Amino acid sequence: MSAGFLEVDGIAVRYGPVVAVDDVSFRVERGEHLTLLGPSGCGKTTTLRAIAGLETPSAGRIVIDGAPVCDVAARHNVPPEKRGLSMVFQSYAIWPHMTVFENVAFGFRVRGIGRDKARPAVERALALVDLAGFADRPATRLSGGQQQRVALARAIAYDAKIVLLDEPLSNLDAQLRIQMRAELGDLRRRLGFTAIYVTHDQEEAFALSDRIIVMRGGRIEQQGTPSEIHRAPRTRFLAGFLGMTNILDAELAPLAGRPDMVEGRVAPGIVLRARDPWRRDGAAAIGFRPIDVMVAIDGARRDGAVAGIVARSVFIGDAAQYYIRSGAIEICAHDRPRADLAEGRQVWWTVAPEDCLVLRE
Repeated sequence: MSAGFLEVDGIAVRYGPVVAVDDVSFRVERGEHLTLLGPSGCGKTTTLRAIAGLETPSAGRIVIDGAPVCDVAARHNVPPEKRGLSMVFQSYAIWPHMTVFENVAFGFRVRGIGRDKARPAVERALALVDLAGFADRPATRLSGGQQQRVALARAIAYDAKIVLLDEPLSNLDAQLRIQMRAELGDLRRRLGFTAIYVTHDQEEAFALSDRIIVMRGGRIEQQGTPSEIHRAPRTRFLAGFLGMTNILDAELAPLAGRPDMVEGRVAPGIVLRARDPWRRDGAAAIGFRPIDVMVAIDGARRDGAVAGIVARSVFIGDAAQYYIRSGAIEICAHDRPRADLAEGRQVWWTVAPEDCLVLRE
């Protein structure tokens, strides 16, 4: 494998007996947007801070553009300000006693570059985030969205090798978050900078990333393109994290003539066919998304359909969630609100084999 623009090799971060990051390795190519995705406490922010030099690894090596910036075995650790990186924090880290210009120019100041030399880059960065007329405004007179733009401008003003973004949109309201997500994606496409982005929001990760690394318990659970992660999560944890709420324990059997598929007994008399692209050993489940469940009322039975009773329904605006009990199992289906799917109604449900996936621990 050729060397990446950023190489993280076997990084571990420990706090006494607690292992926050455990043997994490990955590569990032120049111009790539990589997202570290996962729930709180999975190690994604600690990994980002280790790359930035804000955390000291207990093992491993980090190389940026061919130059080692951290090598625990060699006792080599370059300080944060000498790694050529920029970082956008979750809290934005805007200095309240400074103007917008002074905040954006701060990276130049800590590197010993004067205000006059920094001015062209600062003004360009402010223009890129639509804050050209705000240079002299006190930071205390900024809205949340404007503070986020200032933090972005500060990150891109200095010609950083990599921009690190730690949950930069999490403090914004839902509508502004969507707007700023689109603006951030557009900005990165125009400037072409390399980015490592941390988030717990899968929608954010899918919208912005070239590649996603999902973390769990300080380790990498799975990595791939957004479409690969969404279409084929390998484990029960990842499938559940991505919203695949129908996860049923299954006893697997081969499917004749289809080496990529199996039959899974999920309850007495209920067998589902599912994709099994990895063919690994271990306890298995079959997972499928509620949106992929097709529900018909009694009398419209299809081949392979499973009989059930609508146990309850939840109205969620333009759609509804229908919970269907079939013997020992209960599944969830998403559909438009339907009067014929009242609670207690007998129905038949099916899921296409291509929409079912074998999951393991």
